[in-house]
Amino acid sequence: MFRIGKRSISTAAALACVALVAAGCSSQGGAQATGGGGSDTAPLKFAMVTHAPAGDTFFDIIRKGADAAAAESNVEYTYTNDGDPTRQAVLIENAVNSRPDALLVSVPAVAALTPAIQKAVAAGIPVIGFNAGRETYQDWGAVMYFGQDEAIAGNAAGERLRSEGAGKVLCVIQAQGQSQLEARCDGVEQGFAGEVENINVNGTDLTSVRSTLESKLRQDPSITHVLTLGAPFALTAVQSVQDSGSPAKVVTFDTNPELVGAIQAGDVLWAVDQQPYLQGYLAVDFAALYKRNGNVLGGGSEVLTGPAFIDQSNIAQVAEFAQAGTR
Repeated sequence: MFRIGKRSISTAAALACVALVAAGCSSQGGAQATGGGGSDTAPLKFAMVTHAPAGDTFFDIIRKGADAAAAESNVEYTYTNDGDPTRQAVLIENAVNSRPDALLVSVPAVAALTPAIQKAVAAGIPVIGFNAGRETYQDWGAVMYFGQDEAIAGNAAGERLRSEGAGKVLCVIQAQGQSQLEARCDGVEQGFAGEVENINVNGTDLTSVRSTLESKLRQDPSITHVLTLGAPFALTAVQSVQDSGSPAKVVTFDTNPELVGAIQAGDVLWAVDQQPYLQGYLAVDFAALYKRNGNVLGGGSEVLTGPAFIDQSNIAQVAEFAQAGTR
């Protein structure tokens, strides 16, 4: 894939091969297995709490990475998730009360989640951040962070849209108020330097997303590109474009197995990949290394797992992995 962005992701890239090897021994539901931790190493117990809504295919990829690392590192982990920040905070508090060896957490709503996370810090439980909360992870007490700089990713997407001659871009936010999603659209606007309109949709109801986008495309024929922030919404946007009769093109952030065919067919022009499998893998793997050996990756900065573009020029290189649910 083509690497983009202003900051180095060489550390994460070097570890990608480890993650791909580990994919073949992924366990179900975070079940433990002896592997990289060694059969003579005492098992660790982690808690992972994310903001994923039910059935989210993106976080399925993160969990596959986490499962593989758990198998390699002799780790057991519990997984809970809720897209509502108030309920996610309760899940974090419950996790802290279970006294895990480490707390792994995505943080899209800093103000709502920080008090619960800091209870883990006060209890001496190391916190590893991933996927959301990059800008503030040290403020809420994480010792490491694995993910994408959403401003860089958005800027790169905007620059590509400009280079491709886009007119007006509709940026589709599937969860209003999530900082990482808003940062993407802000970055797109900066990189594009043209007209970008944000639209909020209910990402838990794809039927509603489809009708909202169809209505918007019928009302505004000046829209040339629909930019979604997740693969399921890109596939839904393709349907909306077809139903509305709009000539708009669809581009997206993130991937899933179904998006591979859409890119191959030209229904979706490209996707910005942040390697979610690697985020889950590295969060578990380096939480284990931190507990067992005091290792910290990143030298005081976050470890970036993206962004990179996937399009027809390189889809063949990642199709096998994407269809297996690891890209």
